Amino acid sequence: MPVFNEEQNIEPLYQALLPVFAQLLKDYDFEILFTDNHSTDRSFEKIEQLAASDRRIRALRFSRNFGFQRSILTGYLNARGDAVVQIDCDLQDPPALIVDFVRQWEQGHRVVYGIRGSRKEGWAMNATRKAFYRLIDSLSEDELPLDAGDFRLLDRRVLDELRKFEDYQPYLRGTVASLGFNQIGIPYDRAPRTRGESKFSFRELIGLALDGILNHSVVPLRIATYLGLGISVLTLLAIIAYAAGRLFFGADWPPGFASLIILVLGSLGLNALFLGIIGEYLGRIYKQVKRRPLTIIEQEIGAAAAARKDAANSG
Repeated sequence: MPVFNEEQNIEPLYQALLPVFAQLLKDYDFEILFTDNHSTDRSFEKIEQLAASDRRIRALRFSRNFGFQRSILTGYLNARGDAVVQIDCDLQDPPALIVDFVRQWEQGHRVVYGIRGSRKEGWAMNATRKAFYRLIDSLSEDELPLDAGDFRLLDRRVLDELRKFEDYQPYLRGTVASLGFNQIGIPYDRAPRTRGESKFSFRELIGLALDGILNHSVVPLRIATYLGLGISVLTLLAIIAYAAGRLFFGADWPPGFASLIILVLGSLGLNALFLGIIGEYLGRIYKQVKRRPLTIIEQEIGAAAAARKDAANSG
């Protein structure tokens, strides 16, 4: 469960998960793993209080805010179970659906994801989200599920494959979909947030959209190539037509100042657009080759941390 300034939701989420655990407890053991993106409120303190009374709780606190997607991936890489379920702290995704996730996993599905039906948001935001999912699916070289978020179950086999990736700017919805395996979606209605505020600004949503497109598609680069080639062909044809008109038909072309300005400005605009697209890809390559850590864990609580501390003290 990724956390960033969710002090109002930590306890309600924990209480909502307890009936789910009770329903599955006869068959499985559980751990609850929080990844705290350096919250500035009392979120980590709330988690510590819960961990004091429930040894199934673990938490990783990062040295700074590394972002939502890297927080989820760090949770995946540190989970110890045969399967892992990611759920947000805001209780917009129903914890009871985890039971259905597990049942589908028992039937052999390696990935089980939630498909968001109705959402208690404005029509403009809903329309924007739907348009984005369809845009990225049409651009991507992989088949991505429509209207699926990060509420999902992953089998250990899938987690082992994720360990092989070294992606500084992951887009996990696309990465998990691209891995293949037997995947299935379960539709559900997303509830409105009742406590706290969404941590995703419009700018961050745009950034997430760019991550999705650029991580799973080279179509923007191809568009630049094809459009540049098309403009070059049109320019060549225009030169041929102009020369033929002057040489064979005695055409007296009028001065085209306005047309010339439009063409020059249009060319500059296209060049700037294409350089921007190329720059986005180069920027990601630059960040990737620096091989910085995915996240930096500042503090850890839970049984694993206590065992390491005891081992260090005894050594």
